[in-house]
Amino acid sequence: MERDRLRAVQAPLKERYRDEPESAVVTLKADGTLGEGISCSVQTGRALAEAGLHPASGGDGSQLCSGDMLLEALAACAGVTLRAVATSLGIPVTGGRVHAEGDLDFRGTLAVDREAPVGFQAIRLRLELETKADEEQLAMLLKLTERYCVVFQTLASPPELSATVA
Repeated sequence: MERDRLRAVQAPLKERYRDEPESAVVTLKADGTLGEGISCSVQTGRALAEAGLHPASGGDGSQLCSGDMLLEALAACAGVTLRAVATSLGIPVTGGRVHAEGDLDFRGTLAVDREAPVGFQAIRLRLELETKADEEQLAMLLKLTERYCVVFQTLASPPELSATVA
């Protein structure tokens, strides 16, 4: 059973993290390479993603937009987290979709209006699940997905952020 496999895999990790809290701290990394024109390629571990300007800021739409990539990361993280939570709680979810969307005002990005913010003003996450779970189980799934999704929590409570030029 999937639930038993998940618990078997996670049990020794949880025990080690309780006994040695410092072993739970992992530094994730991403590297980009500046490309031709206005682009930056990021190695995802499985594929090369080439990011460029969104059409609303002058791109031709042939490259990934970093805003889209952020929403894709949120959707992926929420989907995996929901699956893990459902498995752990024994709530059967036979399928579904995760939809993330966000609102950007490109006047800020393009420096058209100094008062217009740069970045997302609102992000919405919608989970469309194929399940026989009752309302209480669905509420628990949503609550725990929000709580344990790394990308959701990072957006909800931004970390200390810094940038340097080397």
